[in-house]
Amino acid sequence: MTVDPQSHRLFVTRTTHTQVIDAESGKVLGDIPGQTRSHGVAIVPRLNRGFITDGGGSGAIIVFDLTNYSVIGRITTVPDSDGIIYDAQTDHVLAVSGDGGVLMTFKPDIDPKNGKIDPPIALGGAPEFLATDGAGKVYINLEDKDVVAVVDLASRKVVARWPVAPGGHPVGLAMDTQKHRLFIGCRNAQKLVEMNADTGKIESSVPIGAGVDAVGLMQGQAFASCRDTSLIAASASAQGLNVDQTIKTPEGARTLGIDSSAHRIYLPTAEFEPATTGRPKAKPGTFMIVVVAPQ
Repeated sequence: MTVDPQSHRLFVTRTTHTQVIDAESGKVLGDIPGQTRSHGVAIVPRLNRGFITDGGGSGAIIVFDLTNYSVIGRITTVPDSDGIIYDAQTDHVLAVSGDGGVLMTFKPDIDPKNGKIDPPIALGGAPEFLATDGAGKVYINLEDKDVVAVVDLASRKVVARWPVAPGGHPVGLAMDTQKHRLFIGCRNAQKLVEMNADTGKIESSVPIGAGVDAVGLMQGQAFASCRDTSLIAASASAQGLNVDQTIKTPEGARTLGIDSSAHRIYLPTAEFEPATTGRPKAKPGTFMIVVVAPQ
């Protein structure tokens, strides 16, 4: 889930296609086809472009038009392309490959048909999601290593690896660039961890639900969305994190997008069949966007 706060549009990857939804009405504005296993979306309104990571097959990033949602190109990447963001300060699109264990970068004005990504940066682990400080540093969760890798974009090297204990298997990640704090959703031990982005020191942690996938920030609060029907709201202070509220959500609402201008959180999910083995199967025709807002 990616939110455009300027236009109040939601970009939701749905495996083989990506939907664009009006956040006010719920109307589907566009449906972008042609993906094998879509993961994430980054948008660059200045260039009227969007980028979708497709982790299936040999790996690709789909480039599309933000006005009419037509596909304008397909960039070859590393297989299992996953988390993707746009860093406006460095004017780069940043994406990670879980199986490839690399960070991929390119300028958003890349030739959408013939352009090539920059040489990938090896991370030494399986990345899940990433955040930037706006000054050339990229912070990346390495789920299999239980660390946050810090990449310096100028040298294109990993300059630090910081353990996330008492958490483990870090997946969701958000950064408060003003206070230099990282907020990390960890599936093992079910923790939301607050980390100093300058030193890697763990400042505090609080318990969260099972199956966390995403973390977001809004108005001084960190939100961790969990598959087990919980959205944890925690405030950060000089004394550390404190759980303010556990919000009941439908099963499977484990990813989120935040529109800070509208003070709303959007969580995609569906109704599910009873689980037998592995991940429960969604019931056809039950896809929904859950909206959380203050009363």
